[in-house]
Amino acid sequence: MLVIKIGGSVITDKSKKYFFKQKVVKRLSLEIKKANKRIILVHGAGSFGHILAKEYSLNQGFQNNRQLQGFSLTHAMVQKLNSLILEVLHDNEISAISIPPHAIIKLNNHKPIEMEFQIFKDYLELGFTPVTFGDVVLDEKLGFSICSGDLLVQMLANYFKPEKVIFIIDEDGLYTSNPKLDKNAEFIKKSNIAELETLTTNPNTHDDVTKGMEGKIETIKNIVNLGIDTVLLNGNINNRLYDTLVGQETKYTLIYGGKK
Repeated sequence: MLVIKIGGSVITDKSKKYFFKQKVVKRLSLEIKKANKRIILVHGAGSFGHILAKEYSLNQGFQNNRQLQGFSLTHAMVQKLNSLILEVLHDNEISAISIPPHAIIKLNNHKPIEMEFQIFKDYLELGFTPVTFGDVVLDEKLGFSICSGDLLVQMLANYFKPEKVIFIIDEDGLYTSNPKLDKNAEFIKKSNIAELETLTTNPNTHDDVTKGMEGKIETIKNIVNLGIDTVLLNGNINNRLYDTLVGQETKYTLIYGGKK
């Protein structure tokens, strides 16, 4: 079994509200269908979630009643994005089923304290493809906060111990610095936990309430410490995902699980 995370920057334009990249999602769906693997799919919120979440300061927790409307609007929009993705998956004969985080997860100061994993297990055993996503959720200390897609991947990896975790991003993989800002950034083909500890990144080109690549690297460290190999690949390049799923040679970054 695999856990796959499709980043919000791949399926939306993060600088534009509610901009859905349907053609990209269709191509990725076809690659998933063709590879015929057992997966849990996670997707980011992209411009459907981050812009509103920042506007209403939702990751700071409950501070005023205006945020209640912001919480509701943000959830509605990430649910809309999820519905758009499910529609594409269904069109390509993938039996996808939505599992919204706000209904199964509770955080405490941004850290998970509850998650209903059994529902994922039950759907997987029946042959469904569970699909979950970055969402706003209840938080015991803060009232509410944001559960990012990356945090979901980390929790699912810890519970299911998948064969591999795949992050689909808008770059070829990891670099020594942000390639959008540094022309001298060097591509990292293979890495391990020790090398990740020394890796630094430059600020992202767009605001991101879930800390962008810096946060993703922290998530990857936690996953590889579980002994799980983790791959980062470019979702904008045809067949990168398919080739990775079926074990064919292609360009990606592989971070070895454990102490390799």
